[in-house]
Amino acid sequence: MSTVATSRPVTPTGSTPRRRTALDWRIRFGVLSLIWGFSFLLIKVGTAGYAPFHVTLGRLVFGTAVLAVAMAVKRERLPRGARTWGHLAVAAFFLNALPFSLFAYSELTIPSTLAGICNATSPLWGMALSLVALSEDRPTRRRVAGLGIGFLGVLTVLGAWQGFHGLDATGTAMALLASLSYPIGWIYVRRTLAGSSHSHLSMTGAQLLLATAQLAFVTPLFTTLPSHFAVVPLLAIAALGALGTGLAVLLQYGLVAEVGPTTAQMVTYFIPVIATAAGVAILGESLTWSTPVGAAIVLAGAALTQARARR
Repeated sequence: MSTVATSRPVTPTGSTPRRRTALDWRIRFGVLSLIWGFSFLLIKVGTAGYAPFHVTLGRLVFGTAVLAVAMAVKRERLPRGARTWGHLAVAAFFLNALPFSLFAYSELTIPSTLAGICNATSPLWGMALSLVALSEDRPTRRRVAGLGIGFLGVLTVLGAWQGFHGLDATGTAMALLASLSYPIGWIYVRRTLAGSSHSHLSMTGAQLLLATAQLAFVTPLFTTLPSHFAVVPLLAIAALGALGTGLAVLLQYGLVAEVGPTTAQMVTYFIPVIATAAGVAILGESLTWSTPVGAAIVLAGAALTQARARR
């Protein structure tokens, strides 16, 4: 989820391509799209029985467990060096702890469909921030136009011409801030951890471990232990962590290694479609014409912001 109410792995440069797997990449691409698209529904179900911080902590615990198993199978070790761990702690906050918590809190008051569409604005925030923070990213007319079109789509989704009637401003702002957190984290990673000699799996395992520790520290300060354990929301949290945070990262690694990051990141454009369909069909959330139309405009703008000038 741009990549997500999903885990964004730390991706050092200079890695060697992996061998092709037996399962066609298109199938894995579709599975990844479904997993991240359904993540917003799982968040909604989880928050029906547990506090948002409990949902986020559980998600990170299950996700970290999947990465730990993968590291054990491949005999990977956690990275070394205090400097690396310090940078990973910042990445864990902006790429996992903060956006996961914000999405969980936002879905207390907004539908999962809206949260999924807000997630699609992440490439727009990323393009706007990269023009300021990354000197190698130069603006082009197409990318600037995409930025404007994308935010026009956001206003359409939110029903700006109606004065945002019936919209929970706090929940929507949290979802948009969660989407903004991802590119902040990625720009930080690009400036501090790109080119690391550690493997993707090792770096992301450490990142999720640190995010889990951050939530384990924060959660008792703001919430109390649940008085009872609701089964269905607990299963949703387990699926959200094991699939949406753990397995999804592994699938994304394979796709990036096999077909490249440009094709792999196209999953971002399927997430709001699946999130909307799941929210309407399974949770019975309402849908007005402005939601799908605005989402299509957002995705069109996001696609333009990712376009690079031909050399």
